Formats: sequence, structure tokens, C-alpha cells
Amino acid sequence: MSYELVAYLGVMDAGKSTLALQFHHSLGGEGILYTCMDRGGSGVISSRLGLAHEAREVTPDIDLYDELAELKPPYVVVDEVQFLTAPKQVNHLADAVDGLGLDVYAFGLRTDFLGRLFPASQRLLELADRVEELPVRVNCWCGARGTHNARVRDGVMVFSGDVVEVGDMDTYTVLCRRHHRAGLA
Repeated sequence: MSYELVAYLGVMDAGKSTLALQFHHSLGGEGILYTCMDRGGSGVISSRLGLAHEAREVTPDIDLYDELAELKPPYVVVDEVQFLTAPKQVNHLADAVDGLGLDVYAFGLRTDFLGRLFPASQRLLELADRVEELPVRVNCWCGARGTHNARVRDGVMVFSGDVVEVGDMDTYTVLCRRHHRAGLA
């Protein structure tokens, strides 16, 4: 049997967390769920639709391979994969596929608000057996396909600041490439 590391990367509001929870449910609910800095708090995968499930919180010091070797789950679902310590923890996921015979399904954002790949997302793209497009299309305000996440403060796009700002007062929106590059939120 062939096992895979599958990446589901996209923009905000494309249903990543909902799809992660759906995968877990449809695969029998016996696998391990991981998350990192979910909007719902530590140790939970939550979707904007109101779905939520307990998960293991990934911290920078966790060796995912060692933990999975000990737990021996039938599969692994990782949400908010963009926040993993890269390349180390993403390498652990690939090693779990190859060395432990596990299917790993990883869900997250492809790029940050500046339009740059998150380091963990980049490593996942480099190692994934498959990269799948998320089924939910998110549109820019102009109607074109949304391809970029934008940080907005007081109605104006923000082009500086930490990539992860916990508790910030900014909002986020999805834009097409053209409007993201032009700074037109």
C-alpha cells in the first residue's frame, strides 16, 4: 500500500478547517488531529461554520515523528500547517508517511498577508506527494478568483508587521493578485 503526504493549501475562508474535520470524520474519526494557533484556542480545530474538534496543539519543541511513532494512529490530519516549525516539523510529517506508513493530510494557508509563502507551506509544497486545490472558491471584491490574503487596518491594506500577530486589531480579506499587488482592499 502506498501512503501519502497530501497538502491542501489556499486562502482564508476557503474551508480548510471544515475540510480537515470532514476528512477526520469520513476516515472513521480514529486518527490524530493536530493544530497550531487555531482561532478557537489551543488544542482545537475550529471552522468559521461553527464546527470544532479537540486536537493536539503543535508547539515548536514537539517532535511529530517520535510522537506519531509512539501513538501509531491510522492517519494524521494537520490544520493550520503554515504555523509549524519548518522545515523540521514538516520533515517529520514526510518521515511519518515514509517510515511509519501513515497517510498525512495537511491543511493551511499558502501565503501570508504580504503574498509570501509561509516557510512551512513552502516545505510542504516541496515534499508533498500531492497538492490539492480546495473545493471552495473565494472571490475578490471584484469577482475574480481570490488568490491572496490581505491585512487591512482602517480600510487600508497593511504591508508591514509580524506575520503572526495574536490579538491584533486588523482584519483580513481575500483579494485577486491584481488588487493585492495594487493594494486595493
